[in-house]
Amino acid sequence: MSEQEDRLIRCFASVFPELSPEEIRTINSESTGNWDSLSTVTLAAVVQEEFNVEIEPDVLPELTSFEAFQEYLQ
Repeated sequence: MSEQEDRLIRCFASVFPELSPEEIRTINSESTGNWDSLSTVTLAAVVQEEFNVEIEPDVLPELTSFEAFQEYLQ
């Protein structure tokens, strides 16, 4: 696991504390009942702070999975 992936898992765990790291790697907004628009905004804020990036609001609808966040950060 890369350092970036480990940091991103910690971001997701802060928003979805009930999920294991293995579950987080496969999470998406369709498979997780408690992932709603507020979760998306919260997660984006946590990721922005952790990675010192700015996520544009028009990109948020595309960030619907762990994989999507990984790709965005690369």
